Amino acid sequence: MAQGRLRIGVVAPGRAIDAHAQHKVSALAAETYGDERVELIFHPQCFLRSGHFAGPDAARAAAFVEMANDPDLDAVWFARGGYGSCRLLEAAFEGLGDVARRKTFLGYSDTGSLLARLYRDSIGTIVHGPMPADITRPGGEAAILRALDFLLGSDDRDGREASTRMPGQYAAFNITVLANLIGTPWVPDLTGHVLMLEEVGEYHYSLDRMLFNITSNPGMRAVAGILLGRCSAIPENDIDFEATEEEIAEHWCARNAIPYLGRADIGHDVDNKIVVFGRQS
Repeated sequence: MAQGRLRIGVVAPGRAIDAHAQHKVSALAAETYGDERVELIFHPQCFLRSGHFAGPDAARAAAFVEMANDPDLDAVWFARGGYGSCRLLEAAFEGLGDVARRKTFLGYSDTGSLLARLYRDSIGTIVHGPMPADITRPGGEAAILRALDFLLGSDDRDGREASTRMPGQYAAFNITVLANLIGTPWVPDLTGHVLMLEEVGEYHYSLDRMLFNITSNPGMRAVAGILLGRCSAIPENDIDFEATEEEIAEHWCARNAIPYLGRADIGHDVDNKIVVFGRQS
């Protein structure tokens, strides 16, 4: 993507990131690429604390707008997930200018709410992929380098989800995030897209309920098919649901005449691969 020095702005639209993670990511970037190739600019908002959130809604929205509109930044990298991004879907977009349309926006999990509206409004290049907070996972360095390699346009590590190497249209979301966007104005048109879905920490019955909601939506029935990513840390219910996450996905795809295309290499883990939204050739 970048020629010369890549300048990346980091904001936290949901929960805060701690300084230890910031230092580890910055040190890894400097050690791997050198300061002359990559500069990470963590907005001070990333470290604010306001209950659950990385500062009040207004502060988080303002930080996002500031970095999206900064002509000296090449990309906006969301610091981490954690609920909060959907609260910014109106205020954070009122001040976006033309500069934002030339940027890459990278994140996953809860930040899918922002990715959805950015994609809906044709603002920038939208990318599902690792975030700085992934450095705190065992082996998280690989995830960070995967994201930075992508932003640098490096071929040293091919971090894209394998399916996206074929021509087509693609999008990737957390199941909970997409299910909660259904019925709002912020869902992009995914007609003809291969839709990848992943989840963490939800019961099987909750996955069933949310996939019912997603696949029953008339707009979602126009996708080219669904690939199921990893559904990790599924709690054990007091009554066995007697269906795996893949069986649940297959069931609801069949009920709604949506092609089920198998598994995707995305999830809440260090192996989470990159998916660029839109048409790939």
